[in-house]
Amino acid sequence: MARIIDFKIPKAIATALRIPENDARRQQLRVLKKLLKKARFTAFGQKYRFDDILLSKHAGKQFQQRVPVHDYNRIYEDWWKQTLEGVPDVAWPGKIKYYALSSGTSESASKYIPVTKEMLRSNRINYIRQLLSVFTYSNVPRNAVTKGFLMLGGATDLQKGKAGWFAGDLSGILAKNRPFWFQTFYKPGGRIAKIQDWNEKLNEIVEKAPDWDIGYIVGVPAWCQMCMEMIVQHYKVNTIHDIWPNLGFFVHGGVAFEPYKKGFEKLLGKPIIYIENYLSSEGFIGYKDHENARGMKLILNNNIFMEFVPFDDSNFDADGKMVENPQALMIHEVEEGREYALLMSTNAGAWRYLIGDTLRFVDKERCEVVITGRTKHFLSLVGEHLSVENMNRAVQLVSEELNISIPEYTVMGFPHENYFAHKWFVACDDRIEASVLAEKIDARLRELNDDYAVERTSALKEVFLEKLSEDTFMKFMEHKGKLGSQHKFPRVLKGKMLQDWTDFLAGKA
Repeated sequence: MARIIDFKIPKAIATALRIPENDARRQQLRVLKKLLKKARFTAFGQKYRFDDILLSKHAGKQFQQRVPVHDYNRIYEDWWKQTLEGVPDVAWPGKIKYYALSSGTSESASKYIPVTKEMLRSNRINYIRQLLSVFTYSNVPRNAVTKGFLMLGGATDLQKGKAGWFAGDLSGILAKNRPFWFQTFYKPGGRIAKIQDWNEKLNEIVEKAPDWDIGYIVGVPAWCQMCMEMIVQHYKVNTIHDIWPNLGFFVHGGVAFEPYKKGFEKLLGKPIIYIENYLSSEGFIGYKDHENARGMKLILNNNIFMEFVPFDDSNFDADGKMVENPQALMIHEVEEGREYALLMSTNAGAWRYLIGDTLRFVDKERCEVVITGRTKHFLSLVGEHLSVENMNRAVQLVSEELNISIPEYTVMGFPHENYFAHKWFVACDDRIEASVLAEKIDARLRELNDDYAVERTSALKEVFLEKLSEDTFMKFMEHKGKLGSQHKFPRVLKGKMLQDWTDFLAGKA
């Protein structure tokens, strides 16, 4: 079934034309030309002369030379802000009906990310592709696929703008635009999905939980774990399988799953299959398409043109801000093992747009990647080059070693006694000393990162750790107005978010 959706050139034709099957470069150039052709009469397309790019022999290189890179602030001020006033044909044909509100993990003000009907259609196709890929897994619990699924997302009761558009969490927009054939299986249903207050929504789900036969759950790990914990506690059962015996899958994305895995396992009565996808407010980027995949396979043939900026000192400054004209590579130019920041051009009017994620290719031939962090979420005070990927892995290893759950954490760096130090804030409700956690995490990071190990013997003198309840992290997110499925706690604290966190803890004390 997967081959019907994921079209491949027949081997005989590919051999005759000397075209590699599923050639990544060819797929991406086809997508780029389709996007340029569709948007050539928009204000953006006219300014950057999309017609000339389409006529050029090397459309990809011409596109990179003519169109500047954009972060959110730049593309919003120059282009997207006009669409909020109802102006049509700005960066994509027609008026924008939906906006995904995304604050990322570091910004205080909400970002308005355009969501077009074309993008919603692309997302639906990719969801079907991912669902079909489940049947390639061994020992797949087939009865789970035929049961209901719980999508733990934002409210479908969206806010309305003066120009007639609607805005809210992307998950809420997707749920509001769900196809009719989803209705039979979709939970929590339309009434609960509309609820804006996150605590009220969770309590409603807890009340209805025994009435549903859930086969799989879709959502961000932290909130799904919290929901299952509430259900287990409310009904005084041992595991979530006592309520939902057919639960067999968990489809997750948004953040790395490693820190949450131990907490999930404690809530389960039997093993389930974890399926990772890469869905951002800007588009559905990839998913794990087979059981033994090393990473998520990028979707190269469905209306997203991708470029990859080497995440190094020549393209980004010390604060993670991209330089004016960075080196940007196409899919066929990347290397395995190297870290890249992702640029996207999409059928929602994003053009060479930096979404802020950093990736590493683990299988170039299959175009499989792992998310290593964010361009502005890393610690390198003295050259330790500590990535979120390193931190997640260390937390996972320590959780497994000590048989504890660490559902949330965050880290800051600061000057300390003429040198420097890191301080960890760790959510853990299990009985364990903070000093033990600090020692174990530090030791794992030394094993995982050679630069970190070197600096721990010189300029990076101390590693401190404060153990907090999981509720403390949730209360801070509520205090910031970021309680809900689309919001993730930042793994590295800097700037205003660090000051807000420090003030919040001082206030609680």
